[in-house]
Amino acid sequence: MKTAKLASVLSIALGMLLLAGTAFAQLDPGVRGGPSGAGGALAGLSSDELNFFNAAKERFAEIDSVSGTAPGEAGVGLGPGFNSNSCASCHAQPAVGGTSPAVNPQFVVAHMDGATNTMPSFLSLHGPAREARFVNNPDGSPDGGVHDLFTIKGRSDAPGCNLAQPDFETQVRNNNIIYRIATPTYGAGLIENTADATLEANLASNSSAKAAMGISGHLNRSGNDGTVTRFGWKAQNKSLLIFAGEAYNVEQGVSNEVFPNERNAVSGCVFNGSPEDHTNLTVAPGGISPAADFSSDTVNFAAFMRLSAAPVPAPATASTSRGKSIFTAIGCALCHTASLKTTKSVFTGQSNKTYSPYSDIAVHSMGVGLQDRVSQGNANGQEFRSAPLWGVGQRIFFFHDGRSSDIAEAIRAHESNGSEASHVEENYDMLSTSQKQDLVNFLRSL
Repeated sequence: MKTAKLASVLSIALGMLLLAGTAFAQLDPGVRGGPSGAGGALAGLSSDELNFFNAAKERFAEIDSVSGTAPGEAGVGLGPGFNSNSCASCHAQPAVGGTSPAVNPQFVVAHMDGATNTMPSFLSLHGPAREARFVNNPDGSPDGGVHDLFTIKGRSDAPGCNLAQPDFETQVRNNNIIYRIATPTYGAGLIENTADATLEANLASNSSAKAAMGISGHLNRSGNDGTVTRFGWKAQNKSLLIFAGEAYNVEQGVSNEVFPNERNAVSGCVFNGSPEDHTNLTVAPGGISPAADFSSDTVNFAAFMRLSAAPVPAPATASTSRGKSIFTAIGCALCHTASLKTTKSVFTGQSNKTYSPYSDIAVHSMGVGLQDRVSQGNANGQEFRSAPLWGVGQRIFFFHDGRSSDIAEAIRAHESNGSEASHVEENYDMLSTSQKQDLVNFLRSL
């Protein structure tokens, strides 16, 4: 009887140890469940602004075909080269406007309507949707541009086009290729409407603490007027309109009023006049927003991002509250600024608003461990914008190339030779297991 009782006690104790071991090892609990809290409009918009947002959101999700004639693919201008056929295909997690979803949409897009594309080795069905950039040209000069993954060759709406895909596998073998995933667009209008002076003052704040941590950083700027650029992995784009126009041209191959020249315009593969996306001089009646109806896709995309609300964090718990304090104490907030304020805006509810992007919008050196060897604007091959962490609790893939799905692993990757975040990561290493868990829980609550 005593033996049986002892065995029972030992069994319970072993179970408790196993549970404790599981808790000890947990750290990143994974994508936060519950409502997405993202993808909706800013609060307080006027009826006209809200109608514009809703119509623009539909345009953001529209699927493009070559000339708008394929069933269910009413958008015009796909190709000749492309990475996907809709903004919302890659900006999808946890809702329209987000980032790469759990199942890579490129595996369907690559073969739609008879297309004969081969899937590059760096894509996987359950990996991030990616774009590819070549680091150098064949002559050794810098490249850095996007090389579209797929072509319209073989599609039923592209008869006679024989454009081949780039030779990605040679670039992979030569270590001459890097990858990018889509950045979330929620709350982007707040970032766009933050004054340069606010960003400059924020970057200059806490200078002693930053110097002690080896943090410097700088704002990327337009080469023409010197103002702060702020969108993209290297904060290389000035405005949401430029951001949208470039992405439409590069990711879907659609020429537009911002980027009016067709990419990959080889003989037999150009089926539309340029720009393929343009202001509409006449529209069919019945739309919910005349402004959206007359505007180009590019203007609609920018409007959807500009009028989009910031992600809503989960309710605070004791653990996430402790984690928030740790986030500041170890130095994370020196780059991932918790609070910024907009300036005066023409849009309802956007003037003088305090918001929480958890980013300083500046670019910082991330060292050799995260370098992509591509320069954009005045950001070099090791520098990246401090990724806005709002909404990070529901992201699946992290870093510019989506290399990790584990927040704790992503924190550790901040330390490498030349990284401004190395000392902060060393502070993280010195935390107790429970403190690390609180910090990770806080991040997953955002």
